[in-house]
Amino acid sequence: MNTTRIAETLIEADPRLPVIRTTRDFAATAEQLYRAHTDPDLFARWAGPDAAVIRIDRWDAHTGGGWRYASVHDGREHWFRGCFHDVRPDRIVQTFTYEGEPDGVVLETLWFDDLGDGRTRLRSQALVDSFEARDAILRSGMDVGVREGHAELERILTDDVV
Repeated sequence: MNTTRIAETLIEADPRLPVIRTTRDFAATAEQLYRAHTDPDLFARWAGPDAAVIRIDRWDAHTGGGWRYASVHDGREHWFRGCFHDVRPDRIVQTFTYEGEPDGVVLETLWFDDLGDGRTRLRSQALVDSFEARDAILRSGMDVGVREGHAELERILTDDVV
């Protein structure tokens, strides 16, 4: 594993597969990051973009559970839903669907890599069904939401809320 510090969120599109990968290091334990991703109240506080308010409809963060939330911005609601396929302290596997594009199902895996000294690397891999769908996601502004969300998560973790 590369232990070079990754202070900002890296977002990469794999040139050979319809995959988006993100990586960021946090000054937090793997347990704290896991909790921030499985506790609906915490998730709603940091999930981006900054201009949106997250309203949780359903959140059952265990293997076989499901979730649904709205991202509300400028009076418009954008609904997302998915299933938690595998939830454990070092990894979460889930699906992710934007309800405005119900045929587009993303399979996402999150890893919480303990780097020692209270630091953790959060890695994610999102697999979509085509390069066209992947590129549309990248053009949608998801990078802003992910980066702003990770920055807010860092602030919450720094304030020792988690």
